[in-house]
This record gives sequence, structure tokens and C-alpha cells, in this order.
Amino acid sequence: MTTHDLYVAAAYGITFLVLAGLIGWVLLDQHARRRELAQLEAAGIRRRSARKAEKS
Repeated sequence: MTTHDLYVAAAYGITFLVLAGLIGWVLLDQHARRRELAQLEAAGIRRRSARKAEKS
């Protein structure tokens, strides 16, 4: 492998790690927000969009 090949492989590897980290972060955050919403709805707090649907 030449130095250029190593450079390209490292660039792809780092890019893959960053993208995988971002996707993981988004999925973990989505899970946390859904849990938060479930807790709020269990406490009787509803979403504003739900109120608009009930009025229609």
C-alpha cells in the first residue's frame, strides 16, 4: 500500500466512524425523546397538535 492509499483508507475510516457516531447519537436521542413524551402523556400533558385534532 502506498501512502496515498493509506491516506484514503484513513479518510474513509474516519468518515465512517463519524457518521456511525452521529447516527447512533440521533437514535439514542430519539429514544430519549419518545420516553419523555410517554412520561408527559402519562402525566396528562397532551400535545398541542392533539388538541387541534380534537376540535376538528
